[in-house]
Amino acid sequence: MFNSKLPPVFYINSKKYSASSELSYLLRNAVSHIKYEWKELVFLCIGSDRITGDSLGPLVGHLLSQYTWPHIHVYGTLKEPVHALNLEKITAQIKARHPLALIIAIDASLGSKKHIGFITLGIGSLRPGLGVNKDLPHVGDIFITGITNVSGTFEHFLLQTTRLSTVVEMADSIAQGILNAIDSSCPEKELQLSPPLQSS
Repeated sequence: MFNSKLPPVFYINSKKYSASSELSYLLRNAVSHIKYEWKELVFLCIGSDRITGDSLGPLVGHLLSQYTWPHIHVYGTLKEPVHALNLEKITAQIKARHPLALIIAIDASLGSKKHIGFITLGIGSLRPGLGVNKDLPHVGDIFITGITNVSGTFEHFLLQTTRLSTVVEMADSIAQGILNAIDSSCPEKELQLSPPLQSS
């Protein structure tokens, strides 16, 4: 399903009943195609809690932070968002604290009108702030984005006028898809998206 030469980007309609199931399936497949060794999983949820169209990451982080699992960590919530002003600092902390982590980056994005409300998933890093012309570092080994509005001119204005219902619907689908992926991987609901930890 995944092409090793050019990993595809998958689009999921968050309005579909099966959205979270589709995301769960694609996420588990993406993780299985990561070839290097990793021992922890980090969800890096990027965005601002002050701008509706950019609040997808913190909303997903808020939903995930209500759960705890061994070897899984969540950065970026409504209470402690990861945004343009602290992204480099937080990514440096993640590298120091979790040097063998697989990072799944989650962020809002802009796209075509027909794709508003769609979730995208792919293997590789994403560039936060690209849609609003911010020069931020590439982050993540796998990315999940939610298309909250149309790309083009006046991006900042569009992000501020994005419908909250659109963002919340996508955040719910993303969080549930992640929870499904974790729960379906192990009866004990412990992370088995990764290889088992080796005994020392």
